[in-house]
Formats: sequence, C-alpha cells, structure tokens
Amino acid sequence: MRQAVAFLSILVVGLTLGAEVRATGDPAKGKKVFNRCKTCHTVEAGKHRTGPSLLGVIGRKAGTAPGFKKYKGLVGADWVWDEELLNAYLKDPKKFTRERTKKSATMILKTKKAKDRANVIAYLKSLQK
Repeated sequence: MRQAVAFLSILVVGLTLGAEVRATGDPAKGKKVFNRCKTCHTVEAGKHRTGPSLLGVIGRKAGTAPGFKKYKGLVGADWVWDEELLNAYLKDPKKFTRERTKKSATMILKTKKAKDRANVIAYLKSLQK
C-alpha cells in the first residue's frame, strides 16, 4: 500500500512539473531554438517563407495565417493554436496533423525535448505582447 501511495505521489509531482515546464519556458532560450525554424518560418507580420509567419500564432485558427496560401495538412483545420496544441504539434508535426486532419504535414522538423518546446512556445508567446 505504501508503495502504491509513493508511486502515485511521484507520478503527480512528475505531471505537475511537466505542466510547469510547458507554462514557464524561457523566451530567450526559445529564440535560440527558433533559429532551427527560420529556414521555413519568420516572426514578421505577412512575411512568409516555405511556412507561414508565426507571429501571432497563439490564438490563431490553424491554417489561417493572413496571406499564406500553401497549407496542405492544415486545410480545414478546426482548432485554435494554444500552448498545449503547439506543444503536441512541435513534438511530432506529421503525426499530429495526420491524427487531426487525416492529411500529411509539410513540416517534418520534430522538437523532441520538452524544454525546447516550452522555450519556443514562450518565445512565440512573448512576441504577441
């Protein structure tokens, strides 16, 4: 019984810390991680590359960046980007898109480390203020 209580306590603490990491990313570190993304994305309004500008992505309906018309996997998306969805997307864009839209994602870059995802999300979020 004690082992079960101890295990559950550790599990709860681990889940809580995981959520905290996501919520408390470092924008400065996220800007450095975002350098990997610059090949395809900008953070300038209306300036797109292979992928859309990510300025204002949090709170925007997926697949609707103003002036960007090259969406494939996100055509008809029915969600608004928030921290949780961006975290799942950045972890594995192809899998995320396939599960949600049954289409293939153009983005293939995975951000495997949770802390890197939290930092990139914090960076993108900081640009919206």
